[in-house]
Amino acid sequence: MKITRMNKIDNGISKTLAFFDIETDDGILIKGFRVVTGSNGLFISSPDEKGKDGKYYETVTLPKEMKKQLEKMAIDKYNAK
Repeated sequence: MKITRMNKIDNGISKTLAFFDIETDDGILIKGFRVVTGSNGLFISSPDEKGKDGKYYETVTLPKEMKKQLEKMAIDKYNAK
């Protein structure tokens, strides 16, 4: 798995700091991940969409270990840029 694109957002308003895409080892491209700032520091958010009830639902669910690995990769890349 690798991060193929990371675009920082420098608007000072949103908690979203960057958008990024990943490519799996099988060549599947998943777009729309975000680096977000929270009360406990930086974390990643999976792509989501708004449901008919007005709530947001994740469209990509990763296993816990994979999400932890991706979060470390994304935060490291975000801090390096």
